[in-house]
Amino acid sequence: MKSFNNFNLDTEILKSLDILDYKIPSQVQSRVIPVLLDKKDILVKSKTGTGKSAAFAIPICNKIKKLENKLKVLVIVPTRELALQVKEEIEKIGRLKMIKCSVILGKEPLKNQILELKQGTNVIVATPGRMIDHLSRGSVDLDDLDYFIIDEVDKMFTKGFETDINTIMKNIPNTSCKAFFSATVDDDLKEICNGYMRDYEYIEVDEEEILKNQIEEKYIKVEKQKLKYDALKNVLYKFKPETTIIFTNTKKQAEVLYENMKSEGFLVEQIHGDISQERRFYIIDSFKKHEFNILISSDIISRGIHIDDVSLVINYDIPSDSEIYVHRIGRTGRAGKHGKAISLVSNNECRDFENIEVYTKNKIEPIGIEYCEKDKIEYQKTIKELLNKYALVENQEQDEFKGEVVKIHISIGKKKKIRIGDIVGALSNIDSLENSDLGVIKIYDNYSTVDILNQKGKKFLNDYKEIIVKNKKAKIREEK
Repeated sequence: MKSFNNFNLDTEILKSLDILDYKIPSQVQSRVIPVLLDKKDILVKSKTGTGKSAAFAIPICNKIKKLENKLKVLVIVPTRELALQVKEEIEKIGRLKMIKCSVILGKEPLKNQILELKQGTNVIVATPGRMIDHLSRGSVDLDDLDYFIIDEVDKMFTKGFETDINTIMKNIPNTSCKAFFSATVDDDLKEICNGYMRDYEYIEVDEEEILKNQIEEKYIKVEKQKLKYDALKNVLYKFKPETTIIFTNTKKQAEVLYENMKSEGFLVEQIHGDISQERRFYIIDSFKKHEFNILISSDIISRGIHIDDVSLVINYDIPSDSEIYVHRIGRTGRAGKHGKAISLVSNNECRDFENIEVYTKNKIEPIGIEYCEKDKIEYQKTIKELLNKYALVENQEQDEFKGEVVKIHISIGKKKKIRIGDIVGALSNIDSLENSDLGVIKIYDNYSTVDILNQKGKKFLNDYKEIIVKNKKAKIREEK
């Protein structure tokens, strides 16, 4: 069985993976990481939930040199939600190597984005339209680009982004490695990719094997739709899942279910198309932090949203599109972990469910569940204990990273004609610091910030209250 040590990765990357509890590479990671480390073009067919984002985040972070201030990677994605998810994955993996990642999205001030890009960044994650805006303004320089990645490339071309992708591709250097990822690949998509890449390697992850090995699928036969709510509670009380996502076919059903569960004291939230994007981000982030344990959703998060450690997916309604079913249950059993998916099937949904079994080539086992009052009490007690436990674990994980990196505020900046090299020079004169201890450096008008690595930041702050930068005294403190 492979481990991440087999890929000859940098020490900082391996340490980040260990802190994040990434132990064994998933199937897609095992196949993609060595190819991208060799900078070979690839087209990858892999469903969400297989560790796909880490499959490209790990090698690109490994290739970027510490303190490098050049743009080396461009990742194009179809949606804002996915852009933020990818940025989060890259920053987690590249944190100890101080990888700088910028998200470039529409409906946000161009001025702020241009200012951030002027500071220097290693990775840009962008939606197509806003990336073209920056290319036309000359605010992005792709000359040193090592990797060009498109995630969910199938959605790019079904949602009308082909012209935008063509425009971006004209600016990509021929020497850049190109990697396209997709949940579905047909002959048309392969033909399109032939126009963008030469001699690329096609990698197809065995999705049926993933579903079979990682996700335990069951269903409960329910005579009528109105009886599903009791069946849902039976499932929760009997299995006592730590975290659950419940999928409905409509916004209205999501709202009704949310109100019913909330009134009975369940720790539940809902997201669907009528909820603002900002609110959706907040709810998903809270769910990841285990601030509540049940998320009700329409199919808005069935694809492209990365939420680790979802114990159970419940299909409250059966989708008529079998592919949507696959994307839904892909929210559990992620990155090599075991998950459970239970579908509540009414008489009117039997045909759709049979089609799902044909599509997935999997005969799903029926189950019957009844619970007693003791199950309900134990479930409520278990969830309370788990939420307390996760709050503690998250704090410990943050402390582990914080112990490695301390951000320092230096009271001098651009107005005094300070550049990154001046900060490096000043800190290199400190006996207790070496160049390898310096992380991301940013210069602002009146101050600068620098990340001190390797658990040396606290000692540096204890020993010094000011430093000399370009023959000028500058006060230092921890950046809040």
